Amino acid sequence: MHNLTLAFESVWKILLAGLILGAGLPALFALGIRSLAYGAGGDAEVHAAGTAGPRPHRIGTVGGYVAFTVVLLGVVLGITYIVASALGKTLSFEHVFPTIADKH
Repeated sequence: MHNLTLAFESVWKILLAGLILGAGLPALFALGIRSLAYGAGGDAEVHAAGTAGPRPHRIGTVGGYVAFTVVLLGVVLGITYIVASALGKTLSFEHVFPTIADKH
């Protein structure tokens, strides 16, 4: 029974990582695209034919860039993890910023 508990404990961690990285980052990227469209206003947004489009919104542009920054940081962190593993090192989160450390 203990083995089953350990297996389920590992499975939910893998599922959570898959949801965050496999679906979360692409969803955040799509949200960034939508946010930029909202930020651009005008013809980038849906509006009635023959009417002037909505005015641009600064918060949409800022939100889009924030979303893209988070996605970019996730990709860079993933690449750093892969490279560190290939060099026989590990990615440490002991400090505020992730660092590459020797395996213990």
